[in-house]
Amino acid sequence: EASQEIFRIASMAPGALLLEAQKEYEKESQKADEYLREIREQQLLPEAVGQCIEAAGYEHEPDTQKSLLRAASFGKCFLDKFPPDGFVRMCQDLRVLNAIRDYQIGIPLTFTQYKQLTIEVLLDRLVLRRLYPLAMRVCEFLRLPEMQGVSRVLAHWACYKVQQKDKSDEEVAQAISQKLGDAAGISYSDIATRAHHCGRAELAIKLLEYEPRSGEQVPLLLKMKRSKLALGKAIESGDTDLVYTVVLHLKNELNRGTFFMTLQNQPVALSLYRQ
Repeated sequence: EASQEIFRIASMAPGALLLEAQKEYEKESQKADEYLREIREQQLLPEAVGQCIEAAGYEHEPDTQKSLLRAASFGKCFLDKFPPDGFVRMCQDLRVLNAIRDYQIGIPLTFTQYKQLTIEVLLDRLVLRRLYPLAMRVCEFLRLPEMQGVSRVLAHWACYKVQQKDKSDEEVAQAISQKLGDAAGISYSDIATRAHHCGRAELAIKLLEYEPRSGEQVPLLLKMKRSKLALGKAIESGDTDLVYTVVLHLKNELNRGTFFMTLQNQPVALSLYRQ
């Protein structure tokens, strides 16, 4: 509606007059002052700025968007108290929309669709199409919380990376470690589980080495039938409940002789079992 009001032929809407004022100002014409005075005399300058901001969202052509936003910015200069949030948010939204509308990406969302879809769903779509770099840039540009943004995208990327068969386990594990670093909220055990499901047990074990929580390492190691390694990790953690869990699992999995031989090599576990 705002866009129609502004671009209607011979429109006298506040936004249309402000747009004309800004264009005349760029030409250094005195008509800019005439248009501006007309808006201000009717006390419609805040409405004019709001119309230009709103209309920019419904335009697909970047040049038209910029022209409307320049007009809004021009009008704001003559207002003492105009909240900047709407203007800033529209600039951010349009930058994201223009990026995904690019022919190489091909997601031609309207402004209304984008708002209804939510940024979380849009990120999911980008991730599903493996557009990880763009998803990361969107997260960083919108300054989304790490758990909702960058970390979530990186976790999806890592789960995709473990499915690539053309790289060795060592190369994949190192690439994931370097990319993820200490990113907040990323579970290496989840990525290792995906590797295990893809039949890459050794890669899963390498990834678990980066998992700082033993409580996340041990269950997967037991599931992978790496019980001795799980026992070692449980003992290293100092968590007696975790050690008991592994010992009971070993007791059910191994015959009596093998079970006690395994515990003989782990005095801490044997001591806890005897208690």
